[in-house]
Amino acid sequence: MEIELIRSKIYEIRGYKVMLDFDLAQIYGTETKVLKQSVRRNIRRFPEDFMFELTHDEFNSLRSQIVTSNSRGGIRYMPFAFTEQGVAMLSTVLNSEAAIEINIGIMRTFIAVRQMTSTSPHNEIGLIKQEIKRLEEYIEEVFTDYNDMHEDTRMQLENINETLAELQVQNKRLNKPRTEIKGFRK
Repeated sequence: MEIELIRSKIYEIRGYKVMLDFDLAQIYGTETKVLKQSVRRNIRRFPEDFMFELTHDEFNSLRSQIVTSNSRGGIRYMPFAFTEQGVAMLSTVLNSEAAIEINIGIMRTFIAVRQMTSTSPHNEIGLIKQEIKRLEEYIEEVFTDYNDMHEDTRMQLENINETLAELQVQNKRLNKPRTEIKGFRK
């Protein structure tokens, strides 16, 4: 059994990684009806954390992700969702050589998916932390440059104000009131 095929049939519902009964029936080469009957006959082996029935809302939201129809134009009963432990329990209910071999492949796929999801976020968090640190350093550098520039601008403005004040004093000295000479007009 190809791991990618199995992996494409693992969904996350209610916080669990699960496989649906019709996908499992297809993989096992049996009818969904037969799989469900076997599970119902052995229902004590499937507590809520091993297997649960989807609600209409859950199934409708999944419908956009998967194609689920049969010759009658749809499903009559809500599918069962099997967690990793529930799939393992199926091998005791569907006790055949083929079911055992298929279950081993499915278990390996669940393990591979778990390993991918457990290592991937850690690496992503590390990358995100590095990126945040780089951004913080950049922002600090920009503010330092801004403050330096701001300080330079402030000092230049002070120099300009001092120069203007000196020019005003000089202008007042140069523009003393002149004595008027009669006969001349300004």
